[in-house]
Amino acid sequence: MVNHTSSLNKSLKASPQQDKKSVTVHDVARVAGVSKSTVSLVLRGSEKASAKAKDKVLKAIEETGYVYNRDAAAMRSKSSDLVAIVINDLTNPYSAKLAVALEKHIRQLGLMATLVNTSEDVETQTQIVAKLKEYRVKAFIICPAPNTEAKWLEELQTMQTQVVSIMRQVSGSTIPCVLPDNEKGVYTATKALIKRGHKQIAFIGGDDAISDYHQRLLGFNNAINEHKDVSSWVFNSATNRQGGRLAMSMCLEKVPSIESVMCFNDIVAYGVMEYLAEQNIKPGRDIGVIGFDDLDDSKLMSVPLSTVKIDADDIAKAVCEILKGDKPESLKQVSVNLIERSS
Repeated sequence: MVNHTSSLNKSLKASPQQDKKSVTVHDVARVAGVSKSTVSLVLRGSEKASAKAKDKVLKAIEETGYVYNRDAAAMRSKSSDLVAIVINDLTNPYSAKLAVALEKHIRQLGLMATLVNTSEDVETQTQIVAKLKEYRVKAFIICPAPNTEAKWLEELQTMQTQVVSIMRQVSGSTIPCVLPDNEKGVYTATKALIKRGHKQIAFIGGDDAISDYHQRLLGFNNAINEHKDVSSWVFNSATNRQGGRLAMSMCLEKVPSIESVMCFNDIVAYGVMEYLAEQNIKPGRDIGVIGFDDLDDSKLMSVPLSTVKIDADDIAKAVCEILKGDKPESLKQVSVNLIERSS
């Protein structure tokens, strides 16, 4: 084997004019002293290839000048090493934070991520995904826009393409889904408000068309229903600062004696706190406020925001476990934690 390898090395280097593209996977395998399938595993970045085999193959590639044609490989396998991250709203700081975590962990799998934004529009989502399919993506990671249909999501998944939904469930879909434990998070936060002695509590913000709104509202109602002497109200709004401001305005108009508010997310809570400050009402002292997400700015507010923390890294890890085939369950709920601050 040693003599054969040396002979092949000489033949490959014999002509300085030799086209590197003429070197094949078979040549690399012979020089490395491994099988063709092992070379393929290394080229795809698979964890199935040992460190020793990977070192041999990489040295052989350097010796032979082999060039890996990813387009041709994608044609043969009917998929590429591209993973599409389809985010519903990149203007939301948590979505951006999650996208960064996903890209990092996808890259660690030896895959390449591309990121697109649907702006919470189901038609835009459909058009973008249709275009991405032309690139033979290996997987779609999708935070579904409101009104996404289960049939559309199911049809994306093929023998060559995985699909994972994140942060939201689509009713009737069996596609693997990774979510924070929305219900438990809001339940725990609402119980903390009740523990403060508050008996008039509102749920602020959220879109009726998305699953996380219903899950968080369920957690809120479950906590309230355990206490017969506690009254509650719900004020829907857009899930942004302006939505929080408008919902808090409606809340104070209808329930001037409100004692605390559980907000759909931190961004809504920021709007709530801004509006309260304009009314000379101090969050925490006069009205309790809790958000959901634990954005980086939440601890930096003039009154640091109490919130339910979702670890974006935990979401990304759970998604990648599904991509690797390590976690076959259709629903994975990631734990959340209540962070109590001054609000």
